[in-house]
Amino acid sequence: MKFSVLITFLLLLKIIAYGQTKMPSFFGDNMVLQQEKKVPVWGTDTPGQRVSVRASWGEKVQTITSGEGKWQVYLHTPSSGGEYDLVIKGSTKLSVQNITIGEVWICSGQSNMEMPVKGYKNQPIAGSQEAILNSGNNHIRYFHVKRSASLKPLTNVEGQWLMAGTNTTGDISAVAYFFGKKLNAVLDVPIGLIISSWGASSVEAWMNKEILQEFGNVVIPSEVSEKWPQQTPTALYNGMMHPIEGFGIKGVIWYQGESNRSRAKEYKALFPAMINAWRESWSNNKLPFYFAQIAPFSYRGNVNSAYIRESQLHTMLTVPYTGMAVTMDVGDSLCIHPSRKKEVGERLALWALANDYGKEKISFSAPVYRSMSLIDNDKVKLFFDNVGLGFTSYGKELTTFTIAGDDRIFHPAKARIMNDQTIVVWSEEVKYPRAVRYAFKNWVSGDLFNTMGLPVSSFRTDDWSN
Repeated sequence: MKFSVLITFLLLLKIIAYGQTKMPSFFGDNMVLQQEKKVPVWGTDTPGQRVSVRASWGEKVQTITSGEGKWQVYLHTPSSGGEYDLVIKGSTKLSVQNITIGEVWICSGQSNMEMPVKGYKNQPIAGSQEAILNSGNNHIRYFHVKRSASLKPLTNVEGQWLMAGTNTTGDISAVAYFFGKKLNAVLDVPIGLIISSWGASSVEAWMNKEILQEFGNVVIPSEVSEKWPQQTPTALYNGMMHPIEGFGIKGVIWYQGESNRSRAKEYKALFPAMINAWRESWSNNKLPFYFAQIAPFSYRGNVNSAYIRESQLHTMLTVPYTGMAVTMDVGDSLCIHPSRKKEVGERLALWALANDYGKEKISFSAPVYRSMSLIDNDKVKLFFDNVGLGFTSYGKELTTFTIAGDDRIFHPAKARIMNDQTIVVWSEEVKYPRAVRYAFKNWVSGDLFNTMGLPVSSFRTDDWSN
């Protein structure tokens, strides 16, 4: 008798645990759904419950919840625009209102992605006041994922969809906002931005357990770090990315790397692995993934952040469907959060516009170093890909090149832009040059651009260990 009472009690608890139709928070009023796509919509209800989903653009589908009370359906979305609603009927009824259809992007990373349009204390965003005052636009919407660190994959996050305006834009990620604003202005379609970022986070924190286990030097702890939860391996993936996996998106923008600057060699392997893992999660091995190169800054200690920038450049060159916004000209020697976020967001948008939205004739990538040759044994000639119409220093002397001989000691070098779209580098201190480096140190203000104003990444011609 007691056993049967216990079973009945447990069954009642299970029913109460579900008992009503529920959906994750990002399926909420004012949301943006990816246009012209078969997008998933999911939630929970009582096990075995019939659930119907009706979209006001004409779609209606039904399903039955699993034994665990989970359900998922797919909706074919129309082209951009509209003000739509969803009605979900299960054991209870839900409605999601004021939905628009457009282009949806995930915006993730650490503090330079998280930094809002209004800036941080004593750390401004250039042009923030005007940006906020002129930001009213119901076709730019964002969902800010609340910080959450977990060693177990979660199924929901905290947040709500808001529309850009004077009362909301100040709190939006500046990089994400300027990225979305440029897309909206050029494409004239609604833009949805899902912002999932946490300052000082490491790349390992955004990776799932299965992928990290392939790296023998990464230890997954048994508890989330109290001091640095955002650097606990897998913790941010579980808490802030796993819940939104599968949501219909166009692509990802990313700004992170500062926290991994002392481990550039590991980052060279970890970052591509993270990108591929996210693509697997979305079942799309061509998912666009564009990222910002970390900006120059006067880091303390003996670590040269140029090596992490090099790892990022390597990712762009070796991982398909990626792109990098170079930031060599917008850093700040005294502030790790440089104020010129508009340039970063818009440079990321150029990659998307060129590669994903048919604007092929715009300049979206600065020239990238390819090879070198010796001239008269005392000068080095540098060759580049993606040269376009060539280089410019805007009339200023090129001062950030260094050159070395067999002794591997680098000296300041002179450099000249040539008419054949190459660059010649030399120094009276180096008779027989063997290697050239450009802007290859922590703090530097890049002085080499393409003719459309995009800065060239720091690079080196050697593979020496120092």
